[in-house]
Formats: sequence, structure tokens, C-alpha cells
Amino acid sequence: MIDHTGVTVTDVPRSIAFYEAALAPLGYAVVLRFGDKAAGFGAVRDAQPGSDPGGDFWVSHGVPQTPRVHVAFRAANHAEVDAFHRTALAAGGRDNGAPGMRPQYHPGYYAAFVLDPDGHNIEAVFHGSEP
Repeated sequence: MIDHTGVTVTDVPRSIAFYEAALAPLGYAVVLRFGDKAAGFGAVRDAQPGSDPGGDFWVSHGVPQTPRVHVAFRAANHAEVDAFHRTALAAGGRDNGAPGMRPQYHPGYYAAFVLDPDGHNIEAVFHGSEP
């Protein structure tokens, strides 16, 4: 099981603002911040005993990886995927795949993709079925 991961970004405050907006519909928030150098995001609605108090997704200052990173965040339903996409675009993300079914991955795979301010491919995904 992965405990935490992250991306390097050119402008931490800009990326924090982007991720605060984009990940809010998925229950994520900044849980630890080191000024303008780094911030940890955690799934505050799903916090469990033993969860990393620094969060499981980090943004930190540096040269973005090449090729850019793909990170997928789990959503609880289609509405959360839709809200992620909508808020990420409003926060300055670029569309990289509108919300919809992706049956090529598996039945019930519903996802949306955006490029963050540095071009990382960020996804919200729901692996289930809804009425």
C-alpha cells in the first residue's frame, strides 16, 4: 500500500491554490504546510487511525518531473468526479478528459482528467456503479 506520494511544481502557492480547489470535492485539504516550499494534502473525511498526519499527497518546489506525473484520486461517486473536473478547470487546470465512462479500463470506470498548472495529469475516478 502506498503511504504518500507527490509532485514537484514550479510555483508552490499557485499549486496549493489549484489543489485546494480541485481536491475539495474529493474530501482533501491541506493538512501540513512548509511555507512556500511544500504542502501535504490529506483525505480529511476518510482519516483513519495510523494515517500520515502530513497527508498522502504532497506538492513541493522543484523542477517538475519529465514526463509529467499521473496521479489518480478516488471519488465516492460520479458527482464527485464531475465536481472535481468542474472546480479544477475553474482553478486554472486544463481539460485532459471530460467526466465519463472509460470501459476500456474496466466496467464501471468513471473518471475525469485535468492538467495541473505544471502539466501533471490529475484524475478523479470512481470504480463502481450508480443507479
